[in-house]
Amino acid sequence: MPVDVSLLADICEAPGAPGFEIEIRKLVLKELNGLADDVRTDNMGNVIALKKGKSSKKKSMAAAHMDEIGFIVTHIDDDGFVRFNPLGGFDPKTLTSQRVIIHGKKDVIGVMGCKPIHIMTPEERGKNLKLGDYFVDLGMTKGQVKKIIKVGDPITRRSELLELGNCVNVKSLDNRVSVFVLLEALRAIKKSRHKPAYDFYAVFTVQEEVGLRGANVSALEIQPDFGFGLDTTIAFDTPGAQPQERCTSLG
Repeated sequence: MPVDVSLLADICEAPGAPGFEIEIRKLVLKELNGLADDVRTDNMGNVIALKKGKSSKKKSMAAAHMDEIGFIVTHIDDDGFVRFNPLGGFDPKTLTSQRVIIHGKKDVIGVMGCKPIHIMTPEERGKNLKLGDYFVDLGMTKGQVKKIIKVGDPITRRSELLELGNCVNVKSLDNRVSVFVLLEALRAIKKSRHKPAYDFYAVFTVQEEVGLRGANVSALEIQPDFGFGLDTTIAFDTPGAQPQERCTSLG
C-alpha cells in the first residue's frame, strides 16, 4: 500500500509539546472528518473517534499519542539567551546546533547553543554535556526576546521531512508515525464499507511523554475490553547493537 508521505510530513512537522498539543490536534481533527461516527475532544485534550461496530457489547480501543518531546522556557538571561527544562526525555548530545521553535506571542526560530569546544578546558572536553549546559540563541537582545517570549512558553524542534531511499528522516516519528497509522486504519475501515465487529475507539492522546497521562484518562473513561497502544521502539539492525540484542529491525 502506498504511503502518503505528504500527510506523514504534515503530522510529524506539526508542533505539539506535552500539554501544548494544539496544532497537531487541529490537524488530527481535520483528517478525522468523515472517518468516524463520532469525534470529540475530552477535557484533557485527547481526541476520541468512535467507529460503531456490528455490536456494542464489547469495546476495542487503539491509542497513539500526539505529543512530542520538547522543552519549556524557564529563564531569559541578560544577554537574551533562553534557558529551558525538558518536557520528556532527551539525549543532550543530540541537541548541539539544532534549530528549535519557541512558541510565544508568535513563533520564533532559534538555535541550541552550548559552550564552544574552542574555549573548553581539557577536562570539559572529556565530559558529556548536560541538558543544563544548553541555551537557545534567538539572535535578539533581552528586551526584544521579552516582548515575544515568556517563562512557560513551549519549545519544539524544527525539522522538515527528508526522504532517504525507502526511509524518512524527520523529528517526532515517535509517535507521529503511529498517529498516521491510526488515521490510515480508520480510512481503510471506511473504504472497506464493513463495520468492525465491535465499537472501535481510535484515541489520539496527549502528554504521553510526561507520564502516559492522556492514555490513562481516556482508558479509564472508555473502559475498553481490548486495548492496543501504538508506539515506536528502537531498530536494532544498526551499527553498535550486539547480535543478542537484535530483537527488532527497521520496519
